[in-house]
Amino acid sequence: MPEQAQHRDIIGIRVAALGWRQALAELQRAIDGDGPQRIFNFLNANNANLAMRDAEYRQGLSRCVVLPDGIGVDIAARTLHGTAFPANLNGTDLIPALLVHSERKLKIALIGARPEVLVRALENFRVLTPWHEYHTVSDGFFDRTDSAHILDRLKQIDPDITLVAMGSPSQEIWIDANIGHGHGRLVFGVGALFDFVSGTVPRAPEAVRKLRLEWVWRLVQEPSRLWYRYIVGNPLFLYHVFRYKLQGAGRDPEVPA
Repeated sequence: MPEQAQHRDIIGIRVAALGWRQALAELQRAIDGDGPQRIFNFLNANNANLAMRDAEYRQGLSRCVVLPDGIGVDIAARTLHGTAFPANLNGTDLIPALLVHSERKLKIALIGARPEVLVRALENFRVLTPWHEYHTVSDGFFDRTDSAHILDRLKQIDPDITLVAMGSPSQEIWIDANIGHGHGRLVFGVGALFDFVSGTVPRAPEAVRKLRLEWVWRLVQEPSRLWYRYIVGNPLFLYHVFRYKLQGAGRDPEVPA
């Protein structure tokens, strides 16, 4: 993000505070410009909990641009800084919006998910924005210790945008350890994006999303997989936030980049 971008400290993680229009404009400038590669990841309550116990993941987040995802980090921002983030820049909405916003042809590389999900996501991305050029590089089940063929493929494509959907913290750690020059001008760790784009996992109705209750919808859809993340994880995240506040950290409402 540009030098004038603002950030907020969420339990020691620097999270960009941007409105929707500003975020899309800055991402487009990063695609079109001749600046360095930019790596973006997203922070929600679950990811913040993971970062509290995984130093490698936390270090990876410190070396990229982190965008706010979900009502949990908004509650944290209000608690620590007195105001919520200007926008909920979750990847499930931001990435499709960026692809629609970008009118010129871009090369998009896709890595992650199950093979059949990756194929359906590719098809639906092409329907959404047929003027872009999409490339599937690999599903998400390759050997993480031998990524040379993945990186070679990315070099051949030389993508404008690389989307990595392997779940947190695996995708962020892999990106931080492997992604470099020629692997994408913009690189995003996008979690379950391909599941949603492929239609494998249904999005919550728009009314539920507007109420910021999509996490409840997801919990109802997949209770056995997500109960711990939300029922245990959400209170745990709030505990981390309030402990951080009591320690006197993160008091400045906005910190220049």
